[in-house]
Amino acid sequence: MKAIIFRQHGSLDMLEYVEHMPVPELGPNDALVRVQYAALNRLDQFVVKGWKGLDLELPHIPGADFSGALVAMGQQVRGWTAGQPVTANPSLWCGQCSYCLRGEQGLCDSFAILGEHTRGSFAQYIKVPARNLMAVPDGFSMQQAAAAPTVAVTTWRMLVTKGQVRPGETVLVIGAGGGVNSFTIALAKLLGATVWVVAGDAAKAQQALAQGADWVIDRAAEPNWSKAVYLHSGKRGVEVVVDNVGAATWEASLRTLARGGRLLTVGGTTGYTGSTPINILFGRQVSIIGTTMGSQPDFEAVMRLIFAGQLAVPIDRVYPLAEARQAEERMLQGEHFGKILLDIG
Repeated sequence: MKAIIFRQHGSLDMLEYVEHMPVPELGPNDALVRVQYAALNRLDQFVVKGWKGLDLELPHIPGADFSGALVAMGQQVRGWTAGQPVTANPSLWCGQCSYCLRGEQGLCDSFAILGEHTRGSFAQYIKVPARNLMAVPDGFSMQQAAAAPTVAVTTWRMLVTKGQVRPGETVLVIGAGGGVNSFTIALAKLLGATVWVVAGDAAKAQQALAQGADWVIDRAAEPNWSKAVYLHSGKRGVEVVVDNVGAATWEASLRTLARGGRLLTVGGTTGYTGSTPINILFGRQVSIIGTTMGSQPDFEAVMRLIFAGQLAVPIDRVYPLAEARQAEERMLQGEHFGKILLDIG
């Protein structure tokens, strides 16, 4: 099958287009899907670079998200029909540890992610546990179905399950272009929140407003954005900050929180070590809440809203599979707004 692989860790130059990778072999509880579209995530670039403790079978196929048609099923799989359009929750869990048994699949003792720990979706075929599948309604956009899974389940768990965002609260999003942040704008609005955004430049600011943001700061024009937020809030601060930028913005994000506020994070694209003024933590009684991916119930809850047309994931650009490296370069340079897809069909 055709696929994007890397044979050793390094830069994006390690990504290679090949046409003769073997089709995955199914276990009794697996499903085989013929991929139509796959979506990029920052995770792809971290996996290509590698880190201590990441032990992959090489060559590796990156990619967490996809949509496609069900081709075959393992012997124990029931309730599915070949040819059905499907997508899947990219989270992988054991189903047997104490966390899984209480429904906290994201905390599983052997938690993993498609394309990170197992071969992923940048290929003509992908193998996934059948329990992860979700049927795509007839006529629904297969591009949307591929763009949504990782950002949707991650954002839902961050804002709803963990962050408990309520109507009337103000949510400040640090950064506008990435998949999670652009979807955060839409989901927070659906939850009844007021959404403010710190954008990297004027173009991203306009795109955030078009996505539904109520107020936007162009960080290039206003470097002291934390003070600007403080003043715009009437010197009160905001109830929720979503900061997935990390080291470069961490302390400033904490300083924008109102008393009793929450800082939510699912990553740190500029680094994982940030200054944390402890007096703000206890003085304002704020909370720092981290989360990763989401459970199958999280995934199904948010995907139902997407399939119903109540939410949508912005799509930036679609590349052919063979141009995956160029697509990753676009994301690395921060030129995108929303999700970048690969057309594999």
